[in-house]
Amino acid sequence: MIDPKDFQQKLERHKANVAKVNGLNKDAVFAPLSGAAITLVQVNFDGEGDSGQIQYVGAFAGEKRVEFPAITVTLHSSDWGGEELTTREMPLREAVEELCYGYLQQEYDGWENNDGAFGEFTLDVAERSIALEFNGRFTDYVQSNHTF
Repeated sequence: MIDPKDFQQKLERHKANVAKVNGLNKDAVFAPLSGAAITLVQVNFDGEGDSGQIQYVGAFAGEKRVEFPAITVTLHSSDWGGEELTTREMPLREAVEELCYGYLQQEYDGWENNDGAFGEFTLDVAERSIALEFNGRFTDYVQSNHTF
């Protein structure tokens, strides 16, 4: 039997670790973006029915679309129930995707379930900020009953 207090403690610890990982990964991603003279990154995502994915990742230098440099980034991660953070290396473009998935998990865990959601991340490299436009989908209906 699952102890609700134990589960709640694990959930809170996991949420704290996800937020910590996202902060570390944000720093790890912005440094090479800045070094590559990338000024803006746009990331679009969409999902529903228990499946969701990032559909577009674009890097820009001013108004011009540019390729991501062939740079490897070390990202942190946290597993459910784990105490320690782990690291792994990946290309910069993939690291941007992982960072966005991390923020989706932090703010809208389960965003891809049922009717799902879609939206866009905008990474402003000069400001070292990430804006998220999130659009959650839901099914709605109106019921009316009359007795005459």
